[in-house]
Amino acid sequence: MLYGIVIAIHVIVSLVLIAVILLQAGRGGGLSESFGGSSTQTILGTKTSVFLTRATDASAIIYIITCLVLGVMTGHRGRSLVSKGVIQQVSQGTGQSAPLLPDEPVDF
Repeated sequence: MLYGIVIAIHVIVSLVLIAVILLQAGRGGGLSESFGGSSTQTILGTKTSVFLTRATDASAIIYIITCLVLGVMTGHRGRSLVSKGVIQQVSQGTGQSAPLLPDEPVDF
């Protein structure tokens, strides 16, 4: 549940970060110049560059935080079998282990 929420936030922040970066005017004018010159200044006001810079900073910070949280959560998900003791049961012989190779050929 929490993992899905963090992934959803991560995807939304990724798309916002892409959009904000593409709207910024760089040396060549950026994507904003191809949509009619200074259209972002008329839509967002005269302080467009300040707004886009702050939006980029905030999006980048949230993106990095969600990357780290997803990495930690995925790391804990990978160790769940060890913490439950399933591997210890198999190594002691109490659990049934599947054969490594099937007896019959697998048809793809």
